Amino acid sequence: MSTPSPSVPGSPTAAAAAPAAPAPTGALDPRGLAAGVGAYLLWGVLPLYFELLKPSGAVEVVAHRVLWSLIFCAVVLSATRTWRALGVVLRSRRTMALIAAAAVLLAVNWLTFVFAALGGHVVDAALGYFINPLVTVLLAVVVLRERLRRTQWVALGFGVTAVVVITVGLGRLPWVALTLAGSFGVYGLLKNRVGRSVAAAPGLAAETLVLAPLSAGYLVWLGASGGSTFAATGVWHALALAGTGIATALPLLLFGESARRLPLSVVGSLQYLAPVLQLVIGVLVLHETMPPARWWGFGLVWVALVLLTVDGVRTQRAQRLRAAAAATAPAVTG
Repeated sequence: MSTPSPSVPGSPTAAAAAPAAPAPTGALDPRGLAAGVGAYLLWGVLPLYFELLKPSGAVEVVAHRVLWSLIFCAVVLSATRTWRALGVVLRSRRTMALIAAAAVLLAVNWLTFVFAALGGHVVDAALGYFINPLVTVLLAVVVLRERLRRTQWVALGFGVTAVVVITVGLGRLPWVALTLAGSFGVYGLLKNRVGRSVAAAPGLAAETLVLAPLSAGYLVWLGASGGSTFAATGVWHALALAGTGIATALPLLLFGESARRLPLSVVGSLQYLAPVLQLVIGVLVLHETMPPARWWGFGLVWVALVLLTVDGVRTQRAQRLRAAAAATAPAVTG
């Protein structure tokens, strides 16, 4: 998944993935809400889509995902006449350096997620995206040198405890979850550094352009060695591989629309739709096992997320009250 996170970034995570004008603070925009819900629902059911691609390996799927996403972005840029925006990105050395680093992290994230979907680790993927906001907070301390409030430290403690409980209970580190959360957290941080001037389609086009030569080379080699499934597994499989471009770019564009129209707090709340759906799919549809250690780990992560949410709401409310007091102060003293 390439879910952006509004907490970081994106967040996934993420408002950085498709930034635009500030969202309104009044009544919720129905179109923005529909776009946000649509984006996270699509990200949530993505494991089922990758189930269709099972004859292919994770690396082949990601290589196709890169190239078809680039083609889809080219169609979008042509339809919206925004090629100039991509040109601006490509001419900036600083921006392209950050985008190249972000592209590598995106490839790691995609590869891990596809491996999880194809290999029976969808529940671990869901855990990764639940953990992602905690990784965002950790990055704020380590990279941005921010000072955390007490509640945020407590939330981080619950998150670390969750990883320990799952590791001890299952006898292995939940590396899929940690890789997804870590790669997407740092990806969002880099996207945040790129700046809010790089919108979703030009940004994704630039990232996939960085990854395209290696992806194309791998697919050529795979075809020459007889290992490609694109033309060997039927027309529907080939169409499904081509459809990874739409499956990747469409939710990202919907997310960008929601980020333009909704308050960031609402977008941040919607982000949990995706891992909730992934957890449901992993347990009820794909019948992945949920031993007690996993349930305890998820429970601890959910406690951490509740603490972060409550702390965030209180902080925003206090900031609004201070801003209102500052705005009325001249009138009172005058």
